[in-house]
Amino acid sequence: MSTYDMYTSPVARGTWDVPAAGAARFSWEYDDGRQRLLDLYQRGKDKQWDAAKRIDWNQQVSEANVTEAGDEFCPIYGSRQWDKLNERERQEVGHHLSAWLFSQFLHGEQGALTVAARIVESVPDMDSKFYAATQAMDEARHVELFSRFVKEKIGLFYPVNPDLATLLGDALSDSRWDMPYLGMQVLIEGLALAAFGVHRDISKNLLVRQLLAYVMQDEARHVAFGRLALRDYYAQLTAAERADREEFVVEGCYLMRNRFIAREVWERLGFDVAECVAFTEQSATQQAFRQLLFTRIVPCVKDIGLWGPKVRRAYADLGVIDAAGTDLDQLMRADEDIAERMELEHAAELAARKQEVGAAIESGGQGS
Repeated sequence: MSTYDMYTSPVARGTWDVPAAGAARFSWEYDDGRQRLLDLYQRGKDKQWDAAKRIDWNQQVSEANVTEAGDEFCPIYGSRQWDKLNERERQEVGHHLSAWLFSQFLHGEQGALTVAARIVESVPDMDSKFYAATQAMDEARHVELFSRFVKEKIGLFYPVNPDLATLLGDALSDSRWDMPYLGMQVLIEGLALAAFGVHRDISKNLLVRQLLAYVMQDEARHVAFGRLALRDYYAQLTAAERADREEFVVEGCYLMRNRFIAREVWERLGFDVAECVAFTEQSATQQAFRQLLFTRIVPCVKDIGLWGPKVRRAYADLGVIDAAGTDLDQLMRADEDIAERMELEHAAELAARKQEVGAAIESGGQGS
């Protein structure tokens, strides 16, 4: 079955074409480079993995509750709309929310793949080209992984969220080489990384936890790449040039806030969209979720030097200004540690299972 046949609403067949702008930059300087970026490039090479082999795809997933989290994590839990639903209808909500969420993860990763390729083409420094090339491979793996997960385990796709598409189009169509970095590495990847983390931590399904943890291990390097490259570059810009990029950050952050409202789900299910959105805006659980979503973006924006009054006002309005004090390096280290620990635990479980099966076979042979 074609993916086009699995969408909740028709999507245009063919490609979504974003006009390219800017130059393809070549550098004839092949000696050395910034050691921090070269170290990151080496880690990018060392940490390549195969999504078909590292993940146990035989693990089961419930379409009605992919993460196996409690009802309280549904955005409209406790609302008038939620209370009047029967169990079958609530399961349908769960199915559609999962399809929508993981579809957006998938579309975002395709955006990251395209942006990584654009960075290789447009960035002026060879050390950045080296690392961006490893990121392109990472993003291809993520697209492979999420597309397989949505198709095989959920069986339903949602079109790309309009706010995500807008930010992707803005980042890719800008002629300045740093704007795809800023739009993708800082805003889109930063928000996705936080969303991955939230769902990794609330999920009780091992397959979901596994795939999110392994993707986050890669994404931690990608965000670090954006920080290193942009911090060096933005320190050289004029105040007017930084102000222009701060305007882009503010607009992008409001788009990213709107990206997780799930309006498309309420429309698809025939609910009162305005009522669902209003309830979500006031929900204490969803407000906490939104704050967590910006834990990776806010300190990164501050770190790269885009911390003018307009940015600070926007973050205060969004209720996420306190995230500026987050230790981003510590979060990234924790993401990598969780993925490595999970892989070791899974390997130990497989070894124990193999030993148990072997013992059972041996015992059966002796009995005969």
